[in-house]
Amino acid sequence: MKSISNWLEPFTWEFITAQNQILCQQKVAHHGPTSDGYLLGKELWEEARLREMSLFDVIEICRRCHRLAPFTNYNGNTFAAIARIIIRKLNLEPEKEHLVRSLAGHIVAGVASDEEIQAFKKFCNRLG
Repeated sequence: MKSISNWLEPFTWEFITAQNQILCQQKVAHHGPTSDGYLLGKELWEEARLREMSLFDVIEICRRCHRLAPFTNYNGNTFAAIARIIIRKLNLEPEKEHLVRSLAGHIVAGVASDEEIQAFKKFCNRLG
């Protein structure tokens, strides 16, 4: 797997919105756009979706979109789910995949320690 790619290309904003709606339905929570973050999140996502970038940059886009809170509920879960899908496509050994998913999820959620961020960066730099 090469380190620079169009990682986000398959994930249109409509897909992101549908993912959020499914998560909200599962948890019996309101699904809808927010007045402050929806358009900014959509713009950031659609611009990033068409760019080649590193895996680390992709996770950073997911984090930034989560922080913009484009939806009324489950923003973190929505963007962490995208990170999990991308990491699953790396076909890592199960233990390594679990670790990488955990690091990415913490980064997306904004709760990663500096040590976790550095470990994830180191992993991303090792991708061919």
